[in-house]
Amino acid sequence: MAHPVDLADLWAALARPAAPSSDYDLNPDVKLPPGRRLRPAAVLIGIGQGRQGPEVLLTKRASHLKHHPGQIAFPGGKVEEGDKDAAAAAIREACEEVGLPESGVELLGDMPTHETVTGYEVTPVIASLTRTFEPVPEPGEVAEVFYVPLSFLMTPGAYRVERRRWRGVWRQFYVVPYGPYYIWGATARILKSLADRVAA
Repeated sequence: MAHPVDLADLWAALARPAAPSSDYDLNPDVKLPPGRRLRPAAVLIGIGQGRQGPEVLLTKRASHLKHHPGQIAFPGGKVEEGDKDAAAAAIREACEEVGLPESGVELLGDMPTHETVTGYEVTPVIASLTRTFEPVPEPGEVAEVFYVPLSFLMTPGAYRVERRRWRGVWRQFYVVPYGPYYIWGATARILKSLADRVAA
């Protein structure tokens, strides 16, 4: 059962030590090449205030995209040369993808990086969305913008492990379904890491 979680709980969780996560965490048999070069990226875990309390902004990626079509994701993308840091990249991408006003973002902190199977080193940036805004999905990338209660996502028991074949081998991953939304992969793994820190 979900217990109420607020921004103070996240502040406390971010102060606790944590290790980086990976798409390979549940697949220890995978041998990763030493010295591999990962491309830097960042995502925004934006937390707004809903009718039932704090909630996390998520997107459903457009179905025509080459990578991860139709999947649930945080706003985010590659860190560009002009970005001051990962937080700047995450905010810029959120402005582009969902119309988030930059002036309505208060940074809470970063999580340890997450390595993806597609070769990215992703920095999750947690922020409070301090202004109410009407999301405007960028049609080239985003099919839908929606919110999920923070308390639900911060309940470790809401997560389960599933598996499917990927590139000819079975791969295990976390999922945290919510209503019609099947949240899985890197997005679910990052949220599970945060949920474990909140519960610690």
